[in-house]
Amino acid sequence: MLKEDSVVPLSRATLLACLDVPRWADAVLAGQPYADLAALREAASITLTPDEIRRAMAAHPRIGERATGASRAEQSGVDSAAAEQFRKANAEYEARFGHVFLVCASGRSGEELLENLRERMGNDPETELAVAGRELVAIALLRLEKAVTA
Repeated sequence: MLKEDSVVPLSRATLLACLDVPRWADAVLAGQPYADLAALREAASITLTPDEIRRAMAAHPRIGERATGASRAEQSGVDSAAAEQFRKANAEYEARFGHVFLVCASGRSGEELLENLRERMGNDPETELAVAGRELVAIALLRLEKAVTA
């Protein structure tokens, strides 16, 4: 954990690896140094624009597909049986919304994630894009915390 007087040394490259949104990375960089993790999380918790959401989505694998890097650990709750169900559900989701299904998968089971996807199919496209944006920020916060506490 960060101490009260800690300085969090973050680079733009580290931030963009957490969330590929330049405005977000620049905002987090501009707020340095951070007194603690709570202050860093608050600064990093911004609302993304639709274009930023689409840009960041391009860096994420589909849930249930073979993931690499940080996504691999985050999707560890998706077993091979759930992965097959996700292939079909992802195709339906993408046909409806025109983008990949995005969810903060860390610590969640494949069944829970699949249920979340099915629930979100009832959203209109604008609402769903906003939900995906919030999920992207949640993923970024987890990655950011790992980056500063490692």
